[in-house]
Amino acid sequence: MRCSHTSQAARITSCVKKSVYVAQRESLLILLRELRAEAGLTQAQLAERIGTDQTFVSKYETGERRLDVLEVREVCRAMGISFIAFARRLEDQLR
Repeated sequence: MRCSHTSQAARITSCVKKSVYVAQRESLLILLRELRAEAGLTQAQLAERIGTDQTFVSKYETGERRLDVLEVREVCRAMGISFIAFARRLEDQLR
């Protein structure tokens, strides 16, 4: 587990906070893959729709790369789902 602070107390706090989000992050990645499959798109097809290459999609689907909120919005639009519908579905999965 990576920690971003150098002092012992800060490191423990930082490590705990990061580990809390691991399961939630995995849920996000699963949802992104599910939505792409439901849209009937390959990684290459989705990448073409968002103007990038297949490795970009692969990297964010495996967690190697993170998406910012604007990138998530763009990916949603390319898959034919509104950002609001995406957020609702993610929220449902995280409960």
